[in-house]
Amino acid sequence: MTEKVVFMWSGGKDSALALHEILKTGNCEVVALMTTLTKDYDRVSVHGFQRVLLEQQAVSLGFPLEKVLISKDARLENYEFEVRKGLIEFFKRGVSSVVFGDVSLEDVREYREKFLSKLNMKGIFPLWNRNTLKVAHEFISEGFKAVITCVDSKCLGKEFVGRIFDCEFIAELPANVDPCGENGEFHSFVYDGPLFNRRILFNLGKTVLRENRFYYCDLIPSPPAKQESEVQ
Repeated sequence: MTEKVVFMWSGGKDSALALHEILKTGNCEVVALMTTLTKDYDRVSVHGFQRVLLEQQAVSLGFPLEKVLISKDARLENYEFEVRKGLIEFFKRGVSSVVFGDVSLEDVREYREKFLSKLNMKGIFPLWNRNTLKVAHEFISEGFKAVITCVDSKCLGKEFVGRIFDCEFIAELPANVDPCGENGEFHSFVYDGPLFNRRILFNLGKTVLRENRFYYCDLIPSPPAKQESEVQ
């Protein structure tokens, strides 16, 4: 008997590989992807790409999408309130667990499990405790494609944002930067791979500095006509 789960989807590479892993087991039925968006910007929180690209991901992956909207100045309790509302509804539908793409941050996992325990739910972490360099290369070898949407200027230069996440990118990372960006050094957007029914097309837009710290490269969705011609 398969277990019904919700997948906490960021749209980035670790999420994609974790989803790939959980589906390969055949033990879980993913009923929906859940993603937090900053409603002031109409973008995925932290990763910074547009809502329409998130929706295209969900369609290509073939899963319903549950969007959790928070304000740009939301405190932790506001975030938890909105996520809790969504999870309670899934719990009523027989969902018992939430899947995350976290790899190694103990405090993050502890927080998630404590939060879920209050809802009588548990967390599943398919990539947990793996070597992050191996995880990064596995993502690539499995055939997934991602672009870097955000970098922390305290860790990486502006030239790293907007780049494709490939072996060359990994090789050029400073020694103190985790290959998966596990400490928030960079974030990504996955646009193709073995789980996708079709590639998501976009163009690179402007790069901007926000909060005097984070460089974001905007991804401009391709027009529907171009999407259709690519499929044909």
